[in-house]
Amino acid sequence: METVWRVAVHAGGGLDGDRYQVGTGHYADKPAPGRGMTLIAAEAVEQVNKANPGLDLTAAETRRNLTVRAVDLDALIGREFRVGRVRCLGVRPADPCTYLEGLLGKPVLAALVGRGGLRADILEDGEIAVGDEVVAV
Repeated sequence: METVWRVAVHAGGGLDGDRYQVGTGHYADKPAPGRGMTLIAAEAVEQVNKANPGLDLTAAETRRNLTVRAVDLDALIGREFRVGRVRCLGVRPADPCTYLEGLLGKPVLAALVGRGGLRADILEDGEIAVGDEVVAV
């Protein structure tokens, strides 16, 4: 995982350099809607840590592409939204998996249920950057 200030995104694909965009992600051989981009709310990570003292989960450890604040990600399921000027479609919740738990060596599976974020498709090429607003269309 690498933090970047801006990144190119590709319709029907993903973020430049992302493990799924380049075909090296754990589930890269199983294409499915909602694999273009993942988002997680910073508040969800904070709630997980409050409910699970000692877990000390970071947003980066959730392995989601974007961390947002003050955005109701569940409300974007089935809806178009924009990240900056890039149009996206909320597809489904980004439920945690045992693979993530194994990578981290932390008991995050149960802690992230219902708080894992959003899986989205990218509908147009563009660029997103730190500070871009996430707005429902």
